[in-house]
Amino acid sequence: MMLRVAGRRLVGAASGVGGGEAAPVAAAAAARRGYHERVVDHYNNPRNVGSFDKDEADVGTGIVGAPACGDVMKLQIRVDEGSGRIVDARFKTFGCGSAIASSSVASEWVKGKQMEEVVAIKNTEIAKHLSLPPVKLHCSMLAEDAIKAAVKDYEANKGKLAKADE
Repeated sequence: MMLRVAGRRLVGAASGVGGGEAAPVAAAAAARRGYHERVVDHYNNPRNVGSFDKDEADVGTGIVGAPACGDVMKLQIRVDEGSGRIVDARFKTFGCGSAIASSSVASEWVKGKQMEEVVAIKNTEIAKHLSLPPVKLHCSMLAEDAIKAAVKDYEANKGKLAKADE
């Protein structure tokens, strides 16, 4: 209760409001200004959440994490073996809103592209698209690493299958 009252006073002082009903509205407006609308959109409506069976031959799985902040991303790609094109992607992320948004964007960007194209996706492109602040750049770095790890896993699985067929 004490923290809530102090928070209202702080928000009220920062916004020129003396408290009352306007303080929660001012707090919501301040919170929205903290993240770009694309981050909020991907956080509230993440695309491609879920997972594939990691043992399927046409699936590559990349699991990466950042021990400093505790964010963990799993990105999976489904590849058309004939064309080498990524036909679907899924992710699961444990982390902050920027990590979830970065995963969501990455899962959208890889779909429909060749694997050679997706490994060229840079964290700076994801960060720029989401307008991530410097303190959240590690989230876009994780997304880039997850893409590369998923492609590497797919290629490793494909290599194992080729050797097994010989």
